[in-house]
Amino acid sequence: MHTPVLLQEVLNIFDPQPGQTYIDATVNGGGHAREIAKRVGERGRVIGIDWDCDIIREAGIKNQESGMQNMDLVCENYTRMQHIAHERGIKAVNGILFDLGFSSYHVDRAGRGFTFAKDEPLDMRYHPAPDRMTAADIVQRYSEKELSDMFTRYGEERFARRIARFICAERRGQKITTTKRLAEIARRAYPPAARGSRIHPATRAFQALRIAVNDELASVSAGLPAAASLLASGGVIAVIAFHSLEDRIVKEYMKTRGVAGGLRILTQKPIRPRPEEIAQNPRARSARLRAAIRL
Repeated sequence: MHTPVLLQEVLNIFDPQPGQTYIDATVNGGGHAREIAKRVGERGRVIGIDWDCDIIREAGIKNQESGMQNMDLVCENYTRMQHIAHERGIKAVNGILFDLGFSSYHVDRAGRGFTFAKDEPLDMRYHPAPDRMTAADIVQRYSEKELSDMFTRYGEERFARRIARFICAERRGQKITTTKRLAEIARRAYPPAARGSRIHPATRAFQALRIAVNDELASVSAGLPAAASLLASGGVIAVIAFHSLEDRIVKEYMKTRGVAGGLRILTQKPIRPRPEEIAQNPRARSARLRAAIRL
């Protein structure tokens, strides 16, 4: 079951009121969106967007079961939220939430290779469009330098060159198409002295692949200004990031827009989950929430 991260903190920042309109740009399991929808009431509206159509279908079923009628679900990339809003006659909204990265659904049920805890096909696409390369395609086609650069840039992996070299050597004999095989290659690429870390040697390489497959950082960079342009005066943008690459983009954007006069930062330091939340939901431990208000 998807557990919404920093739920109470998000609700405190938004303070949703009856009749207001919100966008959840990454609806995932719908936990944040449903709580907001309850507070805006029948006269209010929540647009829930997700690039994964399976997630949208499941969220729709949950909404039907609970009788929720004020949430509009859309399978689309959040970079197109302006188009989505305008199609529905919405010119301005009171708040927009981004809960970045992949969800518990992708880890536990998607079967697309987001985790090396299971032996799954190396896919990693949120939206399995036929024209988008899979993780297996990247592993097979990228040069050693391209792989190394990717692991360094998107995974901040200190053994990027070794992992890339091991991959290129292994794929000459047999294509690398499953999570277990790639994870084992990454493990062997790590020097023995570095394998004792609590973080599996494949963790950062898998993160880098997922970001590359879905062009996640470019989406964040495009999605933030799209969101800011839809905010009503006094409207709030809130972003939950799970790693430093995303968080850096969010921090710099809010700071830049603040200097330009468009936004005022509400969180001088990112809000982190309380210890009791991390105890109940360990996946929340790396979450960081930043927010800003439209002037």
